[in-house]
Amino acid sequence: MSKPANKTLILPGAIGWEIWTGQPESGFTLHEATTIERAGDLTALPQGDISLLFPVKSITAIPLKVTTEDESLFPELAAMHAERLGIRPDPMAGQLSDTFIIDRQGETTALLSIQLRPPGEGDMPTRGPKEFDLSARAFPTTGECLAIWKEFGRWVFAFHHAGNTVYCQATSISNPVPGDDLVREIRLAQIQLSLQGIELDPSRIALWTDETPSTEALSTAFRCPVEVSPRPAPVLPTPRCKLLPADVRAARRAALRRRNIILTTAAIVLAYLGLIGYQGQKLWRIQQETARLEADALAAAPDAATFETHKAKWRELSHAVETQYSPIEILHRVARCIPPGGLRLRKATVTATEITLIGEAQQPAIVNQFRGALTRSKDLANFKWSTSEPTQSTRGWEFNFRTEIPKN
Repeated sequence: MSKPANKTLILPGAIGWEIWTGQPESGFTLHEATTIERAGDLTALPQGDISLLFPVKSITAIPLKVTTEDESLFPELAAMHAERLGIRPDPMAGQLSDTFIIDRQGETTALLSIQLRPPGEGDMPTRGPKEFDLSARAFPTTGECLAIWKEFGRWVFAFHHAGNTVYCQATSISNPVPGDDLVREIRLAQIQLSLQGIELDPSRIALWTDETPSTEALSTAFRCPVEVSPRPAPVLPTPRCKLLPADVRAARRAALRRRNIILTTAAIVLAYLGLIGYQGQKLWRIQQETARLEADALAAAPDAATFETHKAKWRELSHAVETQYSPIEILHRVARCIPPGGLRLRKATVTATEITLIGEAQQPAIVNQFRGALTRSKDLANFKWSTSEPTQSTRGWEFNFRTEIPKN
């Protein structure tokens, strides 16, 4: 049996990109540690499938908790949570998000949502990787661990729970010694995540470096032991990541080339048909066919005119015969928008041109809820409501809303 081909891992190192080769089962060994910071500048990569592990600085990690065990809902819930934070991946740039399970407790599931920034010019190797993942997931840990290491000269950190990455972040700190400034950034991340219900309290700190720096600031701040060692050899994380960025520029260039080929082919076909069209016999047949079609069109003209008249009359009667313009149906849809809490319609008028709603409520907030429900209602989407602020009277807060019946 032939020996399986080695795989190649490209991952960020302390200074530049590192190239590792080997097999997921037997482990990987360092092939080359470069000083190159642009993956597109890597040359002479080893043979075999390539896996690119994105640096921590290229992603945004968003932990969250959801009250469901249905894994099919996790991507949608994570996307909604990211949008609330103002993060929305470019749908034209490929699959830029993924979700991983951190922990399960009853019906509550802790997740890590990853949002990848679209790779820029030169950020991808010239030889396309077969799969992608994250550097923070490539180094195994145990227990409640805070891992700290350097990527491209900057300190990065990641919290782990039972071997799963809970959160990771790149810093702007390049000091040789992890001091108080790094502690402040880690503490700030803990506070921000604590406000979201994500508590991170490491029982040990793994400081991965080839140097022997002072660990006093870390041990004092977190009150746990600091283990200093070289960064471990990477592994291919399980489960595999689903990130799959697309080179949009290359896709557009390919689409432009296809468009030019289609236009050129169409021009050649049209020129060929033009030459054939000038041939006598076919030209005569075309003229005969044209005459026949013109005769058919003249014969069908009365029916076409009758049909157009019928459509015009039907449009005139649409407000009387179509259910959506029925006064009872309109009032029924309006009634479904009335919130609980004491709002009452004193007068509702539906004419052929407009709708008027006059009523009162005990509180102005209830009137505002009613206004919002009318505006958001899909059943009343064709109506543009004119809503004034509620006015106070002896009976509560009065309102007067109106809208015009849309014309076809």
